[in-house]
Amino acid sequence: MAGTTRKFTLTSWIGLALIAANLVIFLAGPLLAPYGLEETLGTPFAAPSAEHPLGLDQNGRDMLSRMLYGAQLSIGVSLLAVGLSFSIGVPLGVLAAIRGGVTDIAMSRTVDAIMSVPVLISALVVLQALGSSLPVLIITIGLLDSTRVFRLARILAQGINAMEYAEVARLRGEGLVWMIRKEILPNAMPPLVAEFGLRFCFTFLFVAGLSYLGLGVQPPFADWGGMVRDNQQGILYGLYAPLFPAAAIALLTIGVNLVVDWLLAGRTTVQGENR
Repeated sequence: MAGTTRKFTLTSWIGLALIAANLVIFLAGPLLAPYGLEETLGTPFAAPSAEHPLGLDQNGRDMLSRMLYGAQLSIGVSLLAVGLSFSIGVPLGVLAAIRGGVTDIAMSRTVDAIMSVPVLISALVVLQALGSSLPVLIITIGLLDSTRVFRLARILAQGINAMEYAEVARLRGEGLVWMIRKEILPNAMPPLVAEFGLRFCFTFLFVAGLSYLGLGVQPPFADWGGMVRDNQQGILYGLYAPLFPAAAIALLTIGVNLVVDWLLAGRTTVQGENR
């Protein structure tokens, strides 16, 4: 069998560096912030200076500090929502694929009905009705996104369940839990890991979009999407304040996509060599 060593490429290193930088900011952002989250320090939209490298926002608060604080919510909310969607979608998708019959039909038709309504419209309706608190935001996005994860997990499990080694395991009398733990999940893990990265990017941008619309993370908390909205007036005066959080959103998304592309390309190469 050919080796499965995967070489790092320049783009993969760039992606890993961007993810690592954002991980540090996510874990230690408030500790690195030179000023407080709501501390007013000068004139609104003041230009960048030695004391304030990214300048001040619309209320005279330090942009760098607010971005460091905002990373925890921008990234944290997205991670929790994606984790919830996978914890729901993967088990249900695998169960539907293995059980088949009425169980598969009932679950699949329910998911189809939910997916028939655009995610943004569903989220807007729920958030308008229940409010935009952090738990509601996370649960809403997690539940809506779990339908996409369900479909992928179901397709993967159906393909694996039809393989010869899965049939042999069933003939040996292995139970449902054993099949999922030993056959389905280990073989489905690589595409699920790649999907986790893609789902994170989608959720990250979705949360930023909701915050920009005023339905995401609410004041006094800071997140990058809300910071773009709060400082958008600066564009009219040729100021860069709203561009900094927008650039942070773009860079993290690019970093995750570069790593996911590298993982998928490496898996395709390994599969081709092993044929």
